[in-house]
Amino acid sequence: MSTFREHEIVIIGGGTGGIMTAAQLLRKDKSLDVAIIEPSDVHYYQAAWSLVGAGTYENSETVRPMADCIPPRAKWIKDSVNGFEPEKSRLTTAGGATITYKFLIVAPGIKINWDAVKGLPETLSKNGVCSNYEYHLAPYTWKTIKGTRKGNVLFSQPNTPIKCGGAPQKIMYLADEAFRRMGVRQDVDIHFFSPGTVVFGVEEYAKTLRKVIKEKGIHFHLGHNLVEIRGDEGIAVFDVTGEGGNVTKKEVPFSMFHVVPPMSAPDFIRESKLAIPDGPLKGWVDVDLHSLQHKRYANIFSLGDVAGLPTAKTGSAVRKQAPVIVENILKLREAALQETEAGEMNSSYNGYSSCPLVTGYGKMVLAEFDYQNQPDPTFPFDQSEERYDMYVLKKFGLPWMYWNLMLKGKA
Repeated sequence: MSTFREHEIVIIGGGTGGIMTAAQLLRKDKSLDVAIIEPSDVHYYQAAWSLVGAGTYENSETVRPMADCIPPRAKWIKDSVNGFEPEKSRLTTAGGATITYKFLIVAPGIKINWDAVKGLPETLSKNGVCSNYEYHLAPYTWKTIKGTRKGNVLFSQPNTPIKCGGAPQKIMYLADEAFRRMGVRQDVDIHFFSPGTVVFGVEEYAKTLRKVIKEKGIHFHLGHNLVEIRGDEGIAVFDVTGEGGNVTKKEVPFSMFHVVPPMSAPDFIRESKLAIPDGPLKGWVDVDLHSLQHKRYANIFSLGDVAGLPTAKTGSAVRKQAPVIVENILKLREAALQETEAGEMNSSYNGYSSCPLVTGYGKMVLAEFDYQNQPDPTFPFDQSEERYDMYVLKKFGLPWMYWNLMLKGKA
């Protein structure tokens, strides 16, 4: 049975972006009619899963009931979106509802495509194949690290945009230190495979990572993209891009393999009118880089992983994006109420993102940068250096800030 609902501001997604933006809007104006469409019962603090995989954080501490996270004044629509009619300012849900809005904020996150690598779904959480990119998988990473005594230990990054671009390397550095503590590092060869051409996109931080990689004796392979895993055989297959762009196949044996799967925008976004139609960011939501307003539909905004922005997909980026959307929507709303022209958007996003690059137990490089891949530091010291206090921030400070400030619209 179909139903009809009408809300002033509709937010798609109960993740970091959706909840933060709802909370900030309602802190600005308690009278706003804000609805969040989200099918999940729980909310995750995903940034700690690398620490879970390294045995230094409890998985149970990364999850809370969705009902405890959604702002009390927001209406929770426990459903998922399956279609858009942006010209009519309305959408449809899987549950049969038609919902109209004056403003739409699109923040459903990212889709993880496990089946994009042949053989990966069948071997996940067995045969030494692990990943920190889902709640129920991260504990197996630590189990695998503890059970590995020799052989090739592989870590990979896909050739697609991913959430938390530093995570593929973080777990590798932590595993290296774990193996040293276990006394087996001399019997383990650690390899990292990246389809890219650099260790990290911001040179200020890349130079530190290259030093860490050299000191730890890690083999770092560029131009390698994972295409198949034969888990029962312990074989990984890579497409290797060489000189002139020629691609060859390479088989690598392993005893342990931490895989980061390919990712994309969710299907209902990628196949909709909201998506970028072509180019390197095809399929992601088509928004202005600075105002975060949709390029074709003025009452639609987007933030977080799903937004078509050339910057890292992290919670720290969302923390800078949410206030921009809040200010710009409130400006448009006030202009509509006053029946005047809104003019240019006042609030602007500079592409800020942050990658807390954990390089060992008690060591971290806090990489912060903008659209131009220029450092955009928070603290008055050299953040490209490995520091213990930054590790403490990662393990204790940021989770507290996330649950108590960010999701409450206070940071």
